[in-house]
Amino acid sequence: MKELGVPVFITRDNDITLSPADRVNSIVNAFGDSDDVIVLSNHLNAGGGTGAEVIYALRNGDTLSKLILGEIAKEGQTIRKWYQRRLPSNPSKDYYFIHRETGKTEPVLIEYGFVDNVKDANFIKNNWQNLAEAVVRAVSTYIGIPYGEDESSIYIVQRGDSLYSIAKKYSVSVDAIKSANNLQNNLISIGQKLVIPGFTESTGSNITYVVQKGDSLYSIASKYNTTVENIKRLNNLNSNLLNIGQMLKIPSNEVIEVNPDVGAPINSYVVQYGDTLYSIASNNNIDVEELIKLNGLTDYELFVGQILKLPNLIEDEILAENEYVVQKGDSLYSIARKYNTTVNDIKDLNNLTSNLLNVGQILKIPGLKDESKNEYDYIVQKGDTLYSIARKYNITVDELKKVNNLNSNILSIGQKLKISV
Repeated sequence: MKELGVPVFITRDNDITLSPADRVNSIVNAFGDSDDVIVLSNHLNAGGGTGAEVIYALRNGDTLSKLILGEIAKEGQTIRKWYQRRLPSNPSKDYYFIHRETGKTEPVLIEYGFVDNVKDANFIKNNWQNLAEAVVRAVSTYIGIPYGEDESSIYIVQRGDSLYSIAKKYSVSVDAIKSANNLQNNLISIGQKLVIPGFTESTGSNITYVVQKGDSLYSIASKYNTTVENIKRLNNLNSNLLNIGQMLKIPSNEVIEVNPDVGAPINSYVVQYGDTLYSIASNNNIDVEELIKLNGLTDYELFVGQILKLPNLIEDEILAENEYVVQKGDSLYSIARKYNTTVNDIKDLNNLTSNLLNVGQILKIPGLKDESKNEYDYIVQKGDTLYSIARKYNITVDELKKVNNLNSNILSIGQKLKISV
């Protein structure tokens, strides 16, 4: 972290016992109680399982956790899942004190593997430095600091240059250059090195693309209608690791209609870590054999970044006024409290025999009426994107975002949207 210029504080560097209160105090006192502080709580697991997992706080999103597991997977370690864990006595609070007691910071609890599993124990013993470096890469990507530089994409500031003139020269925005180089203002100096992100140019049968913040091989492959393997083969890459400013050759292919919210062709799915044919088929309400046949697959093996065709989507289901779609992080307790009812009343109305819920599950809520019916026109369903909703109602994504005051393309199941513009 120090080599990347990231301020870092270690709560302990020798074999001493710290109480939970001591650990929390060390964390909060290091950089203050702020939401721009990342807490990496490093652990070894036990209990009969195998593989790495990451637990994140209820107040945070899962982006960092997914990045960490993705980088750990690149080192060859089996990965389990990223998730949140609630306190049984109070589901509105985190289970672990490292999440619960650390204020506004963003803490992630990283379990690198199971020490009571011989395979995991040996892997950790022989690869602990690589696993640590994987986390550094993930954090680097998350906070937008280049992990490494490709000199071929570096511009050296000349006399008379300005950010505007450089941005214009490479057909990128001033903000993109500032973001890629962590610039706080528009001041630059002669001889200063700048990463030029997102620059593309045609070179014969290929396109040259300069990696920018947030890029991954599969997002770039989707954007240019090719595959991760084609890009890796053309650029002699041995891993999926990218650096901001890195120049990639992209095979030129025929342009196809792309869904901008997911970075993949319409009616398609981009394979992610942990996916199986069964989980993809189940989540999209189709049969595994149908998915195999539609994509011409010869086996059940998938790779991250692979684009799978999906059947044409059925028209979205319209919810009744007393129905609710379960979202990620929901529990019967939180839903009951939200709608001023009880867990038992919800279970009785829906004939539930346990408290387990599935994302996308539709629940009937006792006494719930859609009081905002006149204000909102559409309730987000599983599989929806801003693009698919906008196309359904013959408006643009920008119009839909403007009327709903949205700053990103991210939607939540059950979210209410205005359609009228």
